[in-house]
Amino acid sequence: MTTWKSNRKMYTVVCEMKFISRNKSKKRPLHGMSDLEMLTTSVSQWFRTPQGSEVLETERAITGPIINRLFGYHILQMACDEKYSLIDESPAGQKIVFAPAWRADARSAVADNGELPLASDSIDVVVIHHALDFTDDSHRLLREATRVLRPGGQMLVIGFNPYSHWGIWKIFKRKLNIPWRGRFISKGRLTDWLRLLNLRTDSIEYGLHFLPLKNSWLLKYAQKIERFGSKIKSPLGGAYFLLCVKQLGSMTPIHPKWRPVPASVAGIVASENARIRIH
Repeated sequence: MTTWKSNRKMYTVVCEMKFISRNKSKKRPLHGMSDLEMLTTSVSQWFRTPQGSEVLETERAITGPIINRLFGYHILQMACDEKYSLIDESPAGQKIVFAPAWRADARSAVADNGELPLASDSIDVVVIHHALDFTDDSHRLLREATRVLRPGGQMLVIGFNPYSHWGIWKIFKRKLNIPWRGRFISKGRLTDWLRLLNLRTDSIEYGLHFLPLKNSWLLKYAQKIERFGSKIKSPLGGAYFLLCVKQLGSMTPIHPKWRPVPASVAGIVASENARIRIH
């Protein structure tokens, strides 16, 4: 009997360990990017190319009106490079942008996006600009962003859409360079993560409807294509702009502890009530 109980206890512990290991986020280094400083430099260089500049200009045009509607005193941007800010025109009083890795030309304080030097529930608005696409641990980064966001605060996530011509391009490029080395997390997968973190999706928009071409001569038609894609509200844009809200923690109601009434007392009370009704 003792042996059976000990075996059952050991089996329970093993099952719990397997459950924890399955649900624990794992680091998956980006293809060809073992160093954070190398990744930051590569993303920064890509944003300076004609293709990257067009992407940045388009994303600023889409996020500008969204961010202007988000009120609060503290706004935080989590990105791969602090030099390309999307929150400069925000009405928030204090704008916070950290450099994810040390560089000689860094303009901001250096902080790991997965371990921010900020208090919990201290930020009104968080903007994640492709940081989930270019990180070793997307779960950790998203949990950290949720931790610093106050209840009722809003989070804007900008990521590459795998179900688009940009996603198809990624398959054929075989992760040779930026941005094709990114994760391209789907909207459905992201919304599942957000739901687990008690974040409610408020709205979603799509952008980057133009083809991911490098030729500057062809990219001059990008804005015309972008306007057409936005007009028909196509969900096949190369990037999504997902706005969500951190919900308040659910409260568990406290029920009164009713004591059972003895049968004799219950009978007396019932008879008294009956007598009152009769008279």
